[in-house]
Amino acid sequence: MTSTGIDDISLYTSSFYLDMHTLSEKRKTEYSKYTEGIGIERISIPAPDEDIITLAANAALPVVERCDKTKIGTLLFATESGVDQSKSAAVFVHRLLGLPSTCRTVELKQACYSSTAAVQAACALVARNPKKTVLVITSDVAHYPLESPGEATQGCGAVAMLITENPRILEIQPESGCCSADTWDFWRPNYSNYPLYDGKFSMINYVKTCKGAWKELSETRGLAFDQVDWFCYHLPFSTMGLKAHLKLAREAGSQKNSVELENQLSPIIHYCKVIGNCYSASLYFALCSLLDNAPERLENKLVALFAYGSGCSGEFYTGTFQPGYKKYIRTDKNKKLIKNRKEIDFETYLKFHKAADPIGESGDFTTPELTDGAFRFCGTKDHCRIYEPCSANVQ
Repeated sequence: MTSTGIDDISLYTSSFYLDMHTLSEKRKTEYSKYTEGIGIERISIPAPDEDIITLAANAALPVVERCDKTKIGTLLFATESGVDQSKSAAVFVHRLLGLPSTCRTVELKQACYSSTAAVQAACALVARNPKKTVLVITSDVAHYPLESPGEATQGCGAVAMLITENPRILEIQPESGCCSADTWDFWRPNYSNYPLYDGKFSMINYVKTCKGAWKELSETRGLAFDQVDWFCYHLPFSTMGLKAHLKLAREAGSQKNSVELENQLSPIIHYCKVIGNCYSASLYFALCSLLDNAPERLENKLVALFAYGSGCSGEFYTGTFQPGYKKYIRTDKNKKLIKNRKEIDFETYLKFHKAADPIGESGDFTTPELTDGAFRFCGTKDHCRIYEPCSANVQ
């Protein structure tokens, strides 16, 4: 059987962030409610010229620059923040990255789970034709009403992954465990800028789906919980993954104590705490966080990844970190990118928040050039969205 998995991985987030000190002051809420209650210290906020397309293209650019892009046979774009009801988000990025015309382009949606559906589909495509690679991009903007309970869990970001045979970073095992049901814990009707959700029910669904997916995986592979070295979870906020991990460990018969279980998740939450909720990209930000912040070398270590998408679909699968993986990750670049974001004041946050509401727009408009990225959203003309390289990057 062909070995498939992640050969390269790159992340990107907005050029701007809002500090929870600012939000807690304006909302007259205890700062600890954000930092301890949901585990978030800062949230990335997209500028008017940043959206899922620019985030995705910026995340994928380093991957494309380091590979033979003529071998990319498929671009899979996973998101729940689509910019068009018909045209695939992948097509916009295909042009910006200069991918070959022979590359198929598809957008996938199933809430936050779609990124893992894309990874699994990519592995299957590579196994079918190892001469071709698949570029998977997962990009989202979590956008909630002002003064709502979800406001503090906003965020945005993208992760791009190149799926190949004989991967250099993470070999993905073919077995997985899935769990799906028709539920109403989180959804966004076509007519709404914002999602509707039941927070308590969503947490219940998350844990239930996590347990169901683990049960199938563990039974299929004969895998015990304590045989796994590291766990990565979908993290809308960091404490959600920890709560699920502790409950799953007890049901799965883990012999580890609470401190050991918390330590298993400690490296994966760093980026979530300072970026916020990235929806479909959240699990893969957790993976990047583990790669960049693990207290030990990860060669030959087994990691279990849990993907969850409201509505709902969940999947547990495993991977093995490859010898020499550190040569192919971008730890310094990732940390510098996150550190160099610019803090915005509350008034700027309100302007950015309003600009992110697309429904009801009509006619042409332009956006100011604010992003530090290589690509930007310029506005619309004749109802067509315009994306171009930033002027600083045009020769």
